[in-house]
Amino acid sequence: METKSTAKFLMTSPRKVRLVANEIRGYSYPEALDTLRFTPRKGAVLLERVLKSARANAVFLKSTVKDAELFVKKVYIDEGPTLKRFRPQSRGRGVKILKRTSHITIVLSDE
Repeated sequence: METKSTAKFLMTSPRKVRLVANEIRGYSYPEALDTLRFTPRKGAVLLERVLKSARANAVFLKSTVKDAELFVKKVYIDEGPTLKRFRPQSRGRGVKILKRTSHITIVLSDE
């Protein structure tokens, strides 16, 4: 049984979240949760929230599932829409600032 959870339009760049996501891919649920709790990055907090949501979805579908049986099957970090802002510079110019967003998808499985 596979369960999926997503979080969209998160205000952090996908590259920063992928650095943390690569650390938990393939781990069991308790190991992935421990890894995220002790990783000092914003992406770890966001991934932890989505991971807990995927576990809640698994328990909802099959109430007999145990945490030790679940493992992280897939982690997708996709790019969301980019907010474009301008910052004034000298001589009347403007410099473009790109505020990137990301979509996180985690698939848990017990098979």
